[in-house]
Amino acid sequence: MEIFNYMENFDYEQLVFCQDKQSGLKAIIAIHDTTLGPALGGTRMWMYESEEAAIEDALRLARGMTYKNAVAGLNLGGGKTVIIGDPKKDKNEEMFRAFGRYIQGLNGRYITAEDVGTTVEDMDIIHEETDYVTGISPAFGSSGNPSPVTAYGVYRGMKAAAKEAFGTDSLKNKKVAIQGVGNVAYHLCKYLHEEGAKLIVTDINKEAIQRAVNAFQAEAVEPNEIYSVDSDIFAPCALGAVLNDVTIPQLKASVIAGAANNQLKEPRHGEIIHQKGIVYAPDYVINAGGVINVADELYGYNRERALKKVENIYNNIESVIEISKRDQIPTSQAADRLAEERIAKMKNSRSQFLLEGKHILNRK
Repeated sequence: MEIFNYMENFDYEQLVFCQDKQSGLKAIIAIHDTTLGPALGGTRMWMYESEEAAIEDALRLARGMTYKNAVAGLNLGGGKTVIIGDPKKDKNEEMFRAFGRYIQGLNGRYITAEDVGTTVEDMDIIHEETDYVTGISPAFGSSGNPSPVTAYGVYRGMKAAAKEAFGTDSLKNKKVAIQGVGNVAYHLCKYLHEEGAKLIVTDINKEAIQRAVNAFQAEAVEPNEIYSVDSDIFAPCALGAVLNDVTIPQLKASVIAGAANNQLKEPRHGEIIHQKGIVYAPDYVINAGGVINVADELYGYNRERALKKVENIYNNIESVIEISKRDQIPTSQAADRLAEERIAKMKNSRSQFLLEGKHILNRK
């Protein structure tokens, strides 16, 4: 892998390699863009097949966070960390303390949070060494479980997409097919049920399905049937790459709006969805409630203020649809354009983020 060529092609700022022999830490911090502010992005711990695979994942995820934070209206850039190791066997306190010291050494250019393979408890250990971490225990000023807030953002974004497709943002009596009924989707079901939507659910976890059936009078179907059911809205809330050559032709829904990350298997699938006339709410726009919520911790967490910001996901989806119409492009491309336009405007007034003596964190 020609790292500098890759970084130049996608305009990355910094790639940091961190190792601590005693604890076994092998971490890669990727900082993509700090035009809007310090880079915020979680720490993922995974057993990568190679160091190159870990580098590629860190770079790809960091760039994704730049776009996610920009569209969400946050004054934050994009970054990400990957730690090479088995999260079930290789974790220890020394590892996360050493990692926290590396973050502190970046002097505010990068702020981390939990991600796949890491927990609130891991973030608490990092917090022993640095303030540049979010998603810690509520006792330290955290916002707690982000799932309800993420779900609220998805609900708001779904209403905006529904308005474009149906002429009204009311979800009463709309049939919503929900793929995956985990923590976020369960709270989404609650919002939809309260508005009078009719729910069709599936999950590989039978207990999760039964919980939704009991709580929300949802109809349950087998996992491979969720794409073809008669529905108004399809909400992918489980795995990525579920919108592909096999599944898209089966869809009967007029709207796709869900919490899952990386829903499109390939960029061209966004074009296929657009050609079919389906209103697609791009994943990193609609599921930004979690990052909006943890970002509020940086100023001293206020739940009411955070929820007000999450409500703006409705407006963000409207903006994406407007750009899609203006430029005659799929909404998946329009979301990228919205992010790029915001960053380009800021580049006229400032470039790389510098702390300049101002402490962004204000925890009590």
